[in-house]
Amino acid sequence: MLKRQEQAKQRWGGAHQAVDMWLHERQELLIEYFKLAALPPYERDNQALPALSDIHSFCALLMDYISAGHFEVYDQIIRNCKEAPKVTQELADELFPLIGDTTEIALDFNDTYGEVDDQNLLVDFDQRLSGLGEALELRMEFEDRLLNALEQHRLLDKSTET
Repeated sequence: MLKRQEQAKQRWGGAHQAVDMWLHERQELLIEYFKLAALPPYERDNQALPALSDIHSFCALLMDYISAGHFEVYDQIIRNCKEAPKVTQELADELFPLIGDTTEIALDFNDTYGEVDDQNLLVDFDQRLSGLGEALELRMEFEDRLLNALEQHRLLDKSTET
């Protein structure tokens, strides 16, 4: 996931202000995900669950990222798709429901853990975090496909910002 993010930043960074901010949020989210999941290079010394404050911070970042996607970047993509060839419009029509599915997983995770105040309520946390990671990976793949399609038709540049 981190490699995909770095490639996305290199490819689309600087093309559009909303995309830049969103890619930055995506990177922050991934770093915090790796820390929470104790994935390299953020391994923990023991198998203890993460601190509740870390879970709360991650959930806040997750909601920021999801919101930025839906209310800033996707709106821009939809506007740009109106100018795009039919194949790009069809791709957007195919991918937005799939992205919506990943949104539901993220919202469910946040509803479950965003304000949890008792370590005893984290029984399935690792399994749910893993499922969220899979959903985020899919989401980022879908998002990157949309950005790629817009880039191919020169619809992702500063001149299209509103």
